[in-house]
Amino acid sequence: MKTHLVMSILVTGAMLTGGCATKKYVRNTTAPIQAKVDQVGEQANRNAAATEEARKEIKAVDERAESGISAAKERAMTADNKAGEAMNKAGEAMNKATEASTTATDALSKADKNTTEISAIRNIVANIDDYKPVSEATVNFAFGQDKLTKEGKEALDKLAADKSNLKRFVCAVEGFTDKVGSIEYNNALSQRRANTVVNYLVTQHDIPLYRIYMVGLGSQKPADEGKTRAARSKNRRVEVKIYSADQTMASASPSSNSNVTR
Repeated sequence: MKTHLVMSILVTGAMLTGGCATKKYVRNTTAPIQAKVDQVGEQANRNAAATEEARKEIKAVDERAESGISAAKERAMTADNKAGEAMNKAGEAMNKATEASTTATDALSKADKNTTEISAIRNIVANIDDYKPVSEATVNFAFGQDKLTKEGKEALDKLAADKSNLKRFVCAVEGFTDKVGSIEYNNALSQRRANTVVNYLVTQHDIPLYRIYMVGLGSQKPADEGKTRAARSKNRRVEVKIYSADQTMASASPSSNSNVTR
């Protein structure tokens, strides 16, 4: 009985002693593994943090790149717009330059023409004593009117035909009225009548305007001093005279008056 008890105690003690040794062994064996696992975990955490940081940095780089691309596109569009505006302004400048060139050419042409006409007038003035009357006509008007009648146009047509062979000539046009009405009214009416005659000679017979000398004298220098209707009719007139310095024409007698009445 005692033997069995001793054996039981011995077995129990051995088992207890073996259990303690096993736990220590397990701890000694697993501790390095756990440390390695912990080290791997820490490294994994650091890698994850680094990966996240790298992702954020990549995102920031992408955003900066997109911003830079957008800014570059905007600058490019602005440059294109400015280039287009510059091209438009250049085109406008070219058009203005062309217009200015055309205007300058026209001005030069007019200047040349004016120079020629002025030269002709100077020659006329220089030789004014050489000009003699070669043809004349009187055109009458209705009361208060400044319109040419059929008879008035015929008289001017004949006058223009008489000067067809002249090279150096001038034309004097004097407008008149009767004494009915104020001085101011008559002066203006006589001027309008003279203008009507000049316009007809220039437009219908191509007489250069620089060869024409015109004046409106109102009721001055009446053709008839009478106070009858017939006398007043004669005073409502425009007298046209052509003077020439052509010797062959100057030696000829002036043509007879062409009086037209209504």
